[in-house]
Amino acid sequence: MPRIIVVALYKFVTLDNYRDMREPLLACCNEQAIKGSLLLANEGINGTIAGSRQGVDAVLAYLQADPRLSDLGHKESSDNHQPFYRMKVKLKKEIVTMGLPDIDPNTVVGSYVKPADWNQLISDPEVLLLDTRNDYEVAIGSFKNAVDPATESFREFPDFVRENYDPARYKKVAMFCTGGIRCEKASAYMLQQGFEEVYHLDGGILKYLEDVPEQDSLWQGECFVFDNRVAVDHSLEKGSYDMCHGCRRPINAQHKQSAHYEEGVCCPQCYEHLSDDQLNRFRERQKQMQLAKQRQQLHLGSPPPNRQQK
Repeated sequence: MPRIIVVALYKFVTLDNYRDMREPLLACCNEQAIKGSLLLANEGINGTIAGSRQGVDAVLAYLQADPRLSDLGHKESSDNHQPFYRMKVKLKKEIVTMGLPDIDPNTVVGSYVKPADWNQLISDPEVLLLDTRNDYEVAIGSFKNAVDPATESFREFPDFVRENYDPARYKKVAMFCTGGIRCEKASAYMLQQGFEEVYHLDGGILKYLEDVPEQDSLWQGECFVFDNRVAVDHSLEKGSYDMCHGCRRPINAQHKQSAHYEEGVCCPQCYEHLSDDQLNRFRERQKQMQLAKQRQQLHLGSPPPNRQQK
């Protein structure tokens, strides 16, 4: 069977008519049998789509036909199976939520560093290396010596920086995220706070894994992705993690050995936090999914909640 092409994309650009863009874009994706999730906002576009080579290329061509998106970049990987249940195009206030409306990467942004130059930068002992992702992402992989902010959402990142780092002391800062989008806002914020030299990985971890040979890599572990693959390894193939459908966090073989793991329902990370009503609903959902699988049908009644890059 042909491989499914998975494309992550984003661009900060003013889209005054983003509301009017939704239905035509959704129709284009549906015509090409593309699935995934795209976010539209006044500040730009963000998301991941997956489908055939022809279909993905057609959607990218449709987007790039808009002069504002003519240079829209993307990162590619692939899988043997479609990693999304359906296609969604959502309207948002922000394409990645920091909660600070005055932060605009179109006005000021940190210096982009190509993957080929990243190792040299982060090997400098004077550079503060920050992982801008959330705790569940950092837990399964990160760059050597990177600081884990231990945040549950991107909204917490500004407070983490403000409470821990003085611009007068930390002159050089390098940061990274999955595809590059969070770093654009994070770098704009840090420059606003007075940090002098702020760098971020161009294209994010996904582009680094694509461009840098594994034998030269400083990446350790796997990279969390926002689709049903859960994580990818250094070859951008599906990794070793699955997803807990109770909390949407990655789980490994060790989690599954726990007495608090129940397939499709809960895991050791969430079993104490779920109500009886939630547990019962998740058990019913799992039952319906198993019945659909036995009938060789795709269950779309109540899929797990989608987790965007918070």
